[in-house]
Amino acid sequence: MTRTMITGRYVIGYDGTGHEILHNGEVVYDNDTIVHVGFGYDGPLDHRIDAGNAVVGPGFIDLDALADLDSTVLGFDNAPGWRHGRVWASTYVARGPRDVYTPEEEDAKKRYAFAQLLLNGITTALPITSLLYREWGETYQEFARAAAIGADYGLRLYLGPAYRTGASVIHPDGRFDIHWDEPRGMRGLEEAIEFVKDYDGRANGLIRGMLAPDRIECCTRDLLERTADAARSLGCPVRLHCCQSPLEVETVAARFGQSSLALLDELGFLDRQVLLPHGIYLGGQDPTDDSVERDLVALERSKATLVHCPLVSARMGHFMDSLATMQRRGIKVGLGTDTYPPDIVTNMHTGIMATRMIEGSESACSAADYYNAATLGGAKALNRPDLGRLSPGARADITVFDLSGFHLGQFVDPIQTMIMNGSGRDFSHVIVNGRTIVKDRQLPGVNLEKLAAEAQQQFDRLRASYPERTHLHPPAAAIFPTSFPSRSF
Repeated sequence: MTRTMITGRYVIGYDGTGHEILHNGEVVYDNDTIVHVGFGYDGPLDHRIDAGNAVVGPGFIDLDALADLDSTVLGFDNAPGWRHGRVWASTYVARGPRDVYTPEEEDAKKRYAFAQLLLNGITTALPITSLLYREWGETYQEFARAAAIGADYGLRLYLGPAYRTGASVIHPDGRFDIHWDEPRGMRGLEEAIEFVKDYDGRANGLIRGMLAPDRIECCTRDLLERTADAARSLGCPVRLHCCQSPLEVETVAARFGQSSLALLDELGFLDRQVLLPHGIYLGGQDPTDDSVERDLVALERSKATLVHCPLVSARMGHFMDSLATMQRRGIKVGLGTDTYPPDIVTNMHTGIMATRMIEGSESACSAADYYNAATLGGAKALNRPDLGRLSPGARADITVFDLSGFHLGQFVDPIQTMIMNGSGRDFSHVIVNGRTIVKDRQLPGVNLEKLAAEAQQQFDRLRASYPERTHLHPPAAAIFPTSFPSRSF
């Protein structure tokens, strides 16, 4: 066994009910497990790490973690999404969808994305990638390779290939529709079940399984029911994107005559293992106080978790209403990043500001509320009391946030200063399961410049592929115009 002590100006300990700030505290861990948090440890040690002027805190839990080259950033100034390739053109489907990425490129973008997660202080991640650029769904083989990449990096991952029975399409006349292939979706579910059975617990427990049906409007009733049964049998989390877009709400209302959450409640899908990004559109297509209340009651009763992704939601001009509302109701909320950059600190800051605006109160939520959601909230969602906290018996997932930067300005409080003035770039060290993965803002042994160059080349090719999938097939320059007129010599 190797016993290590890490000390810092501030340690975010856990007192049995919540986080606490320990001034000049210490954390001791034996291999992968924390054995002491507090002061005055006098036992044997093999190593000491002095973090200095820093916040030593728990690793962050990202319940909707980007494992892709994020295409949502292409929509930042290019809305609505269906005009800019965010929904398949029916003519593209008629020709036959294809995978844009080769297997080697799939692996390269995961290496890039996993590195970004770690550098931003995220120690536990549930990856999400887009299905827009695929022939249909994700595969067992792809995620077997992802598990190997994650294990090599030392990142704690919940993995499972995404599957679906349908894909949203738009016809040349502007009608929206769903292209169905239920047999293929059912095969995807069976493949995902096999993956969970084969990989759950691999890499000394760093790799865990989950089921990941792709967005509710692209699932048949049968797929949802079978997924719920499989998740309960396997004892694994199941994540379903839900209540996230007007198109989804309209599609579910047209097919089932109710809200997305009402449908899931009727099917018996909702329970404490369920993770639901993004929770923005509650109450159905024409929400009333009563229909929103029914959705909130269903969430409260089921103990399902809303996965709040503040940054990507705010970029698109809509937001979950709200963390404060969910807290008052006792509804579980964890955080996800779901976009580039996977900056958990910026997500917390964005969330605080937007929640206060929605609630019309500067005291509606605090830095502590969002820090809790990014740590304890994620741990509760995964039923992992050994994550998201620094306490004896917990996994040794530890972050070091450097407070010495000139850009951080005047110090207020370790957590408030982190969220107001810092970013994910301020994490100097990240430890996962007792292994130091990030050291001095680098991933030892990983060529970040090479990863960045590969990612940009792939991203440029991805952007060039948009016209074939986009409504009416405009040229790429029309889909993604520059911010200002552009010319070169």
